[in-house]
Amino acid sequence: QVQLVESGGGLVQAGDSLVLSCAASGATFSTYDMGWFRQAPGTEREFVAAISWSGESTYYAAPGKGRFTISRNNAKNKMYLQMNSLKPEDTAVYYCAGVADLTGRPKSSPSDYDYWGQGTQVTVSS
Repeated sequence: QVQLVESGGGLVQAGDSLVLSCAASGATFSTYDMGWFRQAPGTEREFVAAISWSGESTYYAAPGKGRFTISRNNAKNKMYLQMNSLKPEDTAVYYCAGVADLTGRPKSSPSDYDYWGQGTQVTVSS
């Protein structure tokens, strides 16, 4: 099974950028579809973006489309989320998630993933 550790969160101002990283270990990362989710206080965990095992396919939720970019480097066992033009409503704990799957099926539900990191806090001030 894979272990996931997020990093890169922090406190930024509206309009700033951040890059979140997710480091994977303990499994063959290149066989895992990966995703980013976020959860603000009092809300359910919501889908942010996903990337297929090969990196060829990416999917975005509407709030981040055009502002966020998901990517991965299988040689480094890492996944990234580049977040630009951040807004206060982007404030949340961001989680990376993974599932061993080579089907290429788009995955946007938390139930699609088997493994989760501990989360990293992103706070955007206005």
